[in-house]
Amino acid sequence: MEKFTTLTATAAPFPQRNVDTDTIIRIERCTGTPKAELGKYAFEMARYLPGGAENPEFVLNQPRYRGAQILVCGEFFGTGSSREMAVWALAGMGIRCLIAPSFGQIFQGNCFQNGVLPITLPPASVAALMRQASAPGAGSFTVDLERQAVNGDIRFEIGARRKQMLLEGLDEIDLTLALEPKIAAFQDADRTRRPWIYGCTRS
Repeated sequence: MEKFTTLTATAAPFPQRNVDTDTIIRIERCTGTPKAELGKYAFEMARYLPGGAENPEFVLNQPRYRGAQILVCGEFFGTGSSREMAVWALAGMGIRCLIAPSFGQIFQGNCFQNGVLPITLPPASVAALMRQASAPGAGSFTVDLERQAVNGDIRFEIGARRKQMLLEGLDEIDLTLALEPKIAAFQDADRTRRPWIYGCTRS
């Protein structure tokens, strides 16, 4: 997956609470839609009018936020169904980072597996970033994963393993495969110590 190191990009305010995965991608789009095409269906019910035209009121359709790669979200973002396609849809429309007071647990894990950084911050910090993103003439936000900072001075926490995954562009399988030499060395030594574990002969 694509590495995440430092991202400087437009941040869009998305203050709605309890945005579930069905809001992010409708269940009917999750079957038969190629992964590469899911981005155009992200937030479909809010993003488009009944006739199919773009809804000008939807934040990511507004000129100043079009192409935003950071969403500053309300609490409990990504709750509901565990569908990984919700993250695929967000990534497909260009979203690389989500900032919220809280996330759905499975959704948050799926983000890390797909190169999207979900940052959990205290509600007051998220509210301040929401105001900044909403202000007229707001500039870009900078998210520095190595330093674990938003805009230079707002620190966030992330587990060491998940940080490594994003910095190196690795998923869980890739991280395990990177340990293959150590695993092989352990097995070689263990075969010497306990040969019966690895097979036996019958008389």
